[in-house]
Amino acid sequence: MKPDVEIYDTTLRDGSQGEGINFSVADKLRIAERLDGFGVHYVEGGWPGSNPKDLEFFQQAKERPFKKARLAAFSMTRRKGVPVEKDEQMRQLLEAETPVITIVGKSWLLHVTEVLRATPDENLAMIADSIRFFKDHGKTVIYDAEHAFDGFKHEPDYALATWRAAEQAGADCVVLCDSNGGSSPAEIKRITAAARQTLTAAMGIHTHNDCGLGVANALAGVEAGATQVQGTINGYGERTGNCNLTSVIPILLLKLGKTCVPAESLPHLRELSHYVDEIANVKPDPRQPWVGATAFAHKGGMHVHAVERVVRSYEHIDPAKVGNSRRVLISDLAGRSNILMKARELGFNLTSDMPELKQVLAGIKDLEHAGYEFEAAEGSLALLILRKLRRQEPPFTVEAYHVSMRRAGKESICEATVKVRVGSEVAHTVAEGDGPVNALDGALRAALVRFYPALRQVQLTDYKVRILDSATGTAARTRVLIESGNGREEWGTVGVDENIIEASLQALVDSLEYALTRK
Repeated sequence: MKPDVEIYDTTLRDGSQGEGINFSVADKLRIAERLDGFGVHYVEGGWPGSNPKDLEFFQQAKERPFKKARLAAFSMTRRKGVPVEKDEQMRQLLEAETPVITIVGKSWLLHVTEVLRATPDENLAMIADSIRFFKDHGKTVIYDAEHAFDGFKHEPDYALATWRAAEQAGADCVVLCDSNGGSSPAEIKRITAAARQTLTAAMGIHTHNDCGLGVANALAGVEAGATQVQGTINGYGERTGNCNLTSVIPILLLKLGKTCVPAESLPHLRELSHYVDEIANVKPDPRQPWVGATAFAHKGGMHVHAVERVVRSYEHIDPAKVGNSRRVLISDLAGRSNILMKARELGFNLTSDMPELKQVLAGIKDLEHAGYEFEAAEGSLALLILRKLRRQEPPFTVEAYHVSMRRAGKESICEATVKVRVGSEVAHTVAEGDGPVNALDGALRAALVRFYPALRQVQLTDYKVRILDSATGTAARTRVLIESGNGREEWGTVGVDENIIEASLQALVDSLEYALTRK
């Protein structure tokens, strides 16, 4: 059964044009297969005539079975003055052997006369010849009408003529592109509706995010009759990006009640988002709607109290529907409800009538006033709660440490010595590192693994430093946030001190102690 809205993913072409985004052939193949498994309808692999990498991608993609998605190759119309059958670009598109060909052509008379330096009639012929050529070869042809909305605003009759030329040549879908990303939802809806009244072919919408309206404009196009949405995972794309499919897909399914990808794929949306970020070597945006780490995070005590009683009072959907989860943040804004919910989330049996609750809350507020921050330091927070509840001795204590730096030739060598007590035993170790914190981490870990071999699996994955009161110069307090992981989960820990080494040690100690509590 055909869906209400088809999803056309152009992450591998349009998305790769974003600053800092660079996919290898292997990357593109992995993403294409993941998109196919998720259930998008079209995966645009690239432009075969533009670079060797895309040529190789299509050569290898021929050997990969796609179960749901149809692979598309992209190119512009035939060149001016060149018969379509003699145009090298057209030949390369056929050699890609994809079932779908996407052709982009000019809608804006300004581009026709000033960029292409072609006559209006010649541009119409270039559109029609290219589409007809691929239809004669049995391809599904999607026509991307570049600058469709700018073209319509300036010369509506000519813009409509280009879209009709594509339809009459046999285009299976005419896609209106807001190539500059400068249109408003009202303009998108008005112009798409005008096109819908003229065209009988299926219509699509392709929007950019230059005004922050990429998703809103795509939805306006759907409201006016578009049945295909083009976009990218996480909104990758040139300038400020493209329409973000990780927002469009759940809105279509959950808010508008329109079918698109399979409903059973939706709980894997966040996983898909992070997978593509990982392949692109881009840190996931925590504020990304639907899939970001803070999309369902609650900080204010009043909000948390309300969510505890009626979840939908501050959450527009169940986070699990898109593979996300609720997070309760702990800060000096926290109330009793925050602590209770966070304690349960971390596995502690804390109730509202326990005296320890007040102690935990007071301790958090005092520490945050001193510069600590627990929003991203759940490991340190869990230890704070644990210490208040169980009042037990820590698994180890650092009795002494020393960090020094010396120069050997042109290289600087950092060395750290750590004396650690575990019960009645003492370990005294030394390690070198790339910097003082790296050396300290090495020495501390070397001292502890003889007692706790599981700590070999723990790795420091990120290290952040923030100066809290810069007005005091070199005497300023420093907050250090460390992120660690063991291959199965990740956690953050925090330390604060005027001495950056001391603050780092606090966070390191918490990181390893938290790992032992998880074990």
